[in-house]
Amino acid sequence: MSQLRAHNIAVSLDGFMAGPDQSLEHPLGVGGPRLHEWVFATRTGAEMVGGTGGDTGIDDDFLARGTEGIGATIIGRNMFGPVRGPWESWPGEAWNGWWGDDPPYHHPVFVLTHHPRAPVTMDGDTTFHFVTDGIESALRQATEAAGGEDVRVGGGAATIQAYLRADLLDALHLAIVPVLLGSGERLFDHLEDAADRLTVDEVVTSPTVTHVQLVRPT
Repeated sequence: MSQLRAHNIAVSLDGFMAGPDQSLEHPLGVGGPRLHEWVFATRTGAEMVGGTGGDTGIDDDFLARGTEGIGATIIGRNMFGPVRGPWESWPGEAWNGWWGDDPPYHHPVFVLTHHPRAPVTMDGDTTFHFVTDGIESALRQATEAAGGEDVRVGGGAATIQAYLRADLLDALHLAIVPVLLGSGERLFDHLEDAADRLTVDEVVTSPTVTHVQLVRPT
């Protein structure tokens, strides 16, 4: 049975997975890129952006696990881009994500939004579908598109929180980065007792981050 998984969710020691004031100049919020330096130091991370080299080992293993058996991804609108309001409000050419012509997904991606938009097909077999009728609908569509493989929740914080509150998330892998951001988007806010439904399955520490795997008991 297909599962809903979140992988390589980088959080600071004070619980933030993005910095404040997201903008075109600061896609991850001010200070947010510090949470992802470990990613691009790995071989898998370098390959994601068309590079070569990079480290192997614990961090690389966890990063690679995040794409294994994944057939579709769900993301929030803020993770897709800085556009607010109707899509037509973006000046100039249409906004098609942060990643250029060949996004790193290579499968269908379902973007949660309040504003309808026709699907956008990119290079590398990535198609963005824009879902206006909620997280359950996005999960149904993503599960069908995944063709028996699992579905990944890519973020951001509000999207992961929504699936946790709805008790729909089967696995959550955190990469705890030893930095303090002080403000931004905190992952474990607004959850009530939702976090209690997950248990710690694995804790592994590398020289750069601590990996914590949480799962929903079967």
